[in-house]
Amino acid sequence: MQRMSTDLRHEIISTSSEQTEQLGRLIGANMKGGETIQLVSDLGGGKTTLTKGFVAGIGCKAMVSSPTFTISKEYKGTHVTLKHFDFYRLTEAGIMQHELQEDIKDTSSVVVIEWADIIRSVLPEDTITITLRFVNEHDRKIIISAPQLRHYILKGLEWYLPYEQI
Repeated sequence: MQRMSTDLRHEIISTSSEQTEQLGRLIGANMKGGETIQLVSDLGGGKTTLTKGFVAGIGCKAMVSSPTFTISKEYKGTHVTLKHFDFYRLTEAGIMQHELQEDIKDTSSVVVIEWADIIRSVLPEDTITITLRFVNEHDRKIIISAPQLRHYILKGLEWYLPYEQI
């Protein structure tokens, strides 16, 4: 997927799972529906913790767990539905690719994808990418890349670090 030159890149250091979840809450509160977010990290990098924050941010009180074995989970918020996919265990996209395409077209839903490599071809150009990298055992460097159409998702993050153009 090729990115537009108007992408914003925002880098944050999270020193705890609580901070990572709080970041997710801020982003979740900005979700309008129609967003596709791919989460990129190694195992144990904080993808599910960030998603817990997204779910809380959309106004859903459900318990969040990784959909590694179920492939997808759905959370209904006050203004959007969040559909959480985890393709870690898949070796080929198969029927999930078609389901995902339908969900991506749904402007009342947010699609969050872990391990998106297998379905990269169906990701829209305005996909938001959030990369979580280990700094040490507890700290994560979180890199958010958002295309111009989705800059609103970063509202309220100014207090973490200033935005940087990429």
